[in-house]
Amino acid sequence: MNGLDLAVGAAVRAAGPYASAVTVAVTRGDRTDVRCHGRTSWAPDAPPCTPDTVFELGSVSKTFTALLLAEMAARGELALDEPVERRLPRHWRPAVVRSARPIRLLHLATHTSGLPRLPPGLLASALPEWFTNPYAAFGDEQLGEALTRTTVRGAPGSRYHYSNYGVGLLGRLLAEAGGLPYGQLLAERICRPLGLTGTGCRPDAPGLAVGYRHGRARPPWLMPGLPGAGAVRSSGADLARYLRAHAEGRGGQLGAALGDVQRLRLRLPGSTDRLGLVWMHRESGGRDLYFHSGGTRGFTTFVGFSPQGPVAVAALANTAPALDGRFVQAGYEVLRAAGRG
Repeated sequence: MNGLDLAVGAAVRAAGPYASAVTVAVTRGDRTDVRCHGRTSWAPDAPPCTPDTVFELGSVSKTFTALLLAEMAARGELALDEPVERRLPRHWRPAVVRSARPIRLLHLATHTSGLPRLPPGLLASALPEWFTNPYAAFGDEQLGEALTRTTVRGAPGSRYHYSNYGVGLLGRLLAEAGGLPYGQLLAERICRPLGLTGTGCRPDAPGLAVGYRHGRARPPWLMPGLPGAGAVRSSGADLARYLRAHAEGRGGQLGAALGDVQRLRLRLPGSTDRLGLVWMHRESGGRDLYFHSGGTRGFTTFVGFSPQGPVAVAALANTAPALDGRFVQAGYEVLRAAGRG
């Protein structure tokens, strides 16, 4: 058994006892191998997990929002350095965030906007559903209201602070600029050009596995006000195509955007890691590794790629993230092993 096989096996085991379905997709050069384990739920008659089984991506959704931003910038529909206020929906104005300097679209995509991790008002609505669907009651109206209650602490662009609020707001602004709801814009601009037939934001997506937290089934994840931060769902087969396009840099009309999301913008404080548009970057063994992880109350995900090879990995499990992050770390080790093979 080679190093990659061992790493994939370790990732499956790292999903723990609560996952009924695990998918690990590995792309190396022209070859893609999607390995699936288990069934889509713990029900005795549940269908087997396949390359087309759909998983909630959680924060991996942010990489799709970054690509949307880069795609719209490549078309000249907007600019990365545009102030956020210029793109606010008309019915939100004057919903001006209190800030010493303008927040720009680039700041939202690099977690340097100065916005908090969560928007004001979300915790109050989230607490009753904290372990099931904390974002479900936070819609477009609540997001607009949150902007009027937000004060940025620190100058935008000066400090890295991970923010679901920031990237979720970015997704809403892109939808406004594109004249379509986020899910439809994603389908038109990203999924269709890349041939992603099982990717989208529908909570009733065909082939969606049941998510679990400590062995208890969780309802489908809802993020009506912040879909760009965590509402995307996808399959192992689709993510292999998506990540291969990033690793190869050949995406037809998306070629320029695929390159732009990888352009490194800043170094993370206290670390040698750097950041592109949403994507984390690390040098390992002389290779550039780009990666991101995600989780909902019922799913854990890891995606990564390297232009050297090229190689790409997606690891998906239908169980909530463990506190020690073992499944995400195991996915990262698969990415490292894939590059060595």
